[in-house]
Amino acid sequence: MHTDELLAGLRAAGEPTRLRLLALCARGELTVSELTQILGQSQPRISRHLKLLCDAGLLDRFPEGTWAFYRLAEKGGGLDLSRALARLMAEDDPVLAQDIDRLAGIKRARQNRAEEYFRANAAHWNEIRSLHVPEAEVERALLTAFANRSIRQFLDIGTGTGRILELFKGRAERGTGIDLSREMLALARARLEQAGCAQFQVRHGDMYHLPMAPRSVDAISIHQVLHYADEPAAAIREAARVLAPGGRVAVVDFAPHRLEALRDEHAHRRLGFTHEEVAAWFESAGLKPAPPIVLAGNPLTVTVWPADAPLQSATERSAA
Repeated sequence: MHTDELLAGLRAAGEPTRLRLLALCARGELTVSELTQILGQSQPRISRHLKLLCDAGLLDRFPEGTWAFYRLAEKGGGLDLSRALARLMAEDDPVLAQDIDRLAGIKRARQNRAEEYFRANAAHWNEIRSLHVPEAEVERALLTAFANRSIRQFLDIGTGTGRILELFKGRAERGTGIDLSREMLALARARLEQAGCAQFQVRHGDMYHLPMAPRSVDAISIHQVLHYADEPAAAIREAARVLAPGGRVAVVDFAPHRLEALRDEHAHRRLGFTHEEVAAWFESAGLKPAPPIVLAGNPLTVTVWPADAPLQSATERSAA
């Protein structure tokens, strides 16, 4: 990082509210409204502080419909500086501890809203997921992303009704579906039993803390899950942790769109993702992005983003 960039970053961060904003954004993507609730300050004031941090390269801003998300910078000189400053803040500081407690409350409220939605719609989930893009096309594209690959252990993150596991019945020797919704898991178990998918199991689990050993899974699907996620990048990093050398992960989700109603009616947190955004998450997790598969729709376009784990880790390559 050049001296002038470093000084600009330090000047931008050298203010109590802006330090608090950095510490909060280190814990996930947040909107101005959420940050206003946590810090108890006016929206114009918070917006001015955020602009200064973005101008200094310490935060990234992603406008999306009527919302805008803020998170720590993911490239440039601000990447290392923003993370270093966030780490230096002691969590037992009374002000920061209060901020973190309020952030936890906001995250619990988000999670409760999502769980209520899933409970209410579990029985009709496949119908809901087919509202905009024909699911058959998406499934063909997902299978194509794993073409000519031998899959011993398959993982479906956010498995829902287990449909993706069923899709890989003839492709994977064994497999596991992970989901936080027990209602969804009950449907998935019934579906897999009916389909004769004895090689698959479903388990209650969190996509940020997968109950899997490192480098233990050959193939991973994350199908229509990330638009509900508080921290999509963290979910991809956790998937990369359990992906075996040479393994592949495929993210299926929407391209950017402006259907704000999906937030209110279907609990979506994000209105799609760009190729550049997903590729940056892959690369940050140590994965190599492969060409995406785009399925144009009206009004929603679905994209399949594949990425591969290297045959050797960075540590192994340097040792060699």
